[in-house]
Amino acid sequence: METDFIEDYVSKYFSIKSTHLEEKAFYLIVWDYNRDKFVQLVEDLDKIGYLPFIDEYEDNYKINIVNKPKHGESRTHINVILFIATIFSTVFVGYLFAGGNITHLSEESLIQGIFFSIALLAIIGTHETAHYLNANKHNIKATLPYFIPAPTLTGTFGAIINIKSAIPTKDALFDLGVSGPIAGFIVTIPVLIIGFNLSHVAPLQPGSYVFEPPLLMQLIMYFTTPPIPSGYELYVHPIAFAGWVGIIVTMLNLMPIASLDGGHISRSIFNGKIHQYISLAGIIVMFALGWYAMAVITAGFIIFFARNHPGALDNVSKLSRNRKIIAILTLAIFILCLAPAPYISH
Repeated sequence: METDFIEDYVSKYFSIKSTHLEEKAFYLIVWDYNRDKFVQLVEDLDKIGYLPFIDEYEDNYKINIVNKPKHGESRTHINVILFIATIFSTVFVGYLFAGGNITHLSEESLIQGIFFSIALLAIIGTHETAHYLNANKHNIKATLPYFIPAPTLTGTFGAIINIKSAIPTKDALFDLGVSGPIAGFIVTIPVLIIGFNLSHVAPLQPGSYVFEPPLLMQLIMYFTTPPIPSGYELYVHPIAFAGWVGIIVTMLNLMPIASLDGGHISRSIFNGKIHQYISLAGIIVMFALGWYAMAVITAGFIIFFARNHPGALDNVSKLSRNRKIIAILTLAIFILCLAPAPYISH
């Protein structure tokens, strides 16, 4: 590590009190702190392959310097291939949900399957596009969304973007986490309204999946569907099913766990230790709601790959007042979307 060179960069923006070089660490103690100057330091060191982390240290501030992780080049053709595959997988699931038979093509079910795919990918695509745009806003390098086809009840595991640079401030970390769920939530509401207006009430059939509606769905159903007598249930249109999936995507992403969207939000508000306890609470909530597979996968990811959320490079700055208000609104969205896992009726 070019310690003298790095020290020159830091001294352009901060008054250095002392410099410390240890076997596996290099850090500087500085007298002062300025958010804008630190952001500029991040940009300067990024160009030469280093990242600074700043924290409060006694009565001063500590800047740790680490080597910038290397990332491979993005391959856009993979994004395109996965997106096309996800279109096919979601159309197929929508086709089956609409009553289509794999041995005899039903044109009506196929059309409904296409509507399901359009509605679901609109929700997921809007969610990930909001992440991508906010990453660009804060000069965070990110890939285009990778859609993930899957042989599941929904035909997909959703989509992700790959963050290829460090997150400079807590505001940036918060924006990155909150933008996707809010954008997807906004699109989910009209999808549910349209879907419920196309749904119908019919006698409950043994062996069918039963979905316990979360608060958001109950509110929309109150205004869009007729009363459901005992022994009957609402057979939702594939578009309404896509809206339900949108709610589940929003709920799971807002779980304040590790590096999920909710984890980014939590880590932007709390320190690393508190965030670990909140992550554990989030996994317990997943189990309580019956999302066992997701809880186990998330817990395994934390144990083996991401025990600690690194947070933003700037751990001194605080969230802006407007973002704290948005955090409260996001908590309300999370509560509206809380939903137990579906089960099979007997």
